[in-house]
Amino acid sequence: MTAAPAPASSPSPDVLAAFEAAKGFMPGHEGRALYAAAAEAGALGLPLLEVGTYCGRSTVLLADAARRAGVTALTVDHHRGSEEQQPGWEYHDPQTVDPELGVMDTLPAFRRTLHRAGLEEHVVALVGRSPQVAAVWNSPLGLVFVDGGHTDEHANADYEGWAPHVAEGGLLVIHDVFPDPADEFTGQAPYRVYLRALASGAFTEVSATDSLRVLRRTGTGI
Repeated sequence: MTAAPAPASSPSPDVLAAFEAAKGFMPGHEGRALYAAAAEAGALGLPLLEVGTYCGRSTVLLADAARRAGVTALTVDHHRGSEEQQPGWEYHDPQTVDPELGVMDTLPAFRRTLHRAGLEEHVVALVGRSPQVAAVWNSPLGLVFVDGGHTDEHANADYEGWAPHVAEGGLLVIHDVFPDPADEFTGQAPYRVYLRALASGAFTEVSATDSLRVLRRTGTGI
């Protein structure tokens, strides 16, 4: 018997398997919430953009949702690793270090992830620093997923660079939102950006799934 296709708001078993197989830190239930948001935003007919690619774990979800919607997924990263992924830090993975240069380079792992998932043609990888890419971007987006650096400097730059491009009715998704001050080095900067987005009057909260927050663009005051 052939299995019934997954609902449009849910990833297929194959996509979930590719997501789980990829390096990364997003748990499955947050991934499914991200997919549902991407599927909804895809109905606007606009690209879906992610800030913070790492090795492509969440990109798989955005790419498949974009494929179903007939739009493109975009992902922005310099691929040199954020602060907590450098040698000596908790989230460092030695396999992501370029053996010749001795520096982080997650681009090869990202490309392998997309190839194995069969989703390469649905993704445009923007290799560069988020503020530099945002400075030359001038098109509306159906979804912006902020999952980059976890310092106030980087989180605020991601918000300032990309939130204004979320179309009316589009979604701003923020990962690693941890209200507890004990999480200063993992989720307080995203939490402060989340509060900033709500206080702007431009966004209304749609849902919260552990550390994943989904906000809808309902105003203009960013």
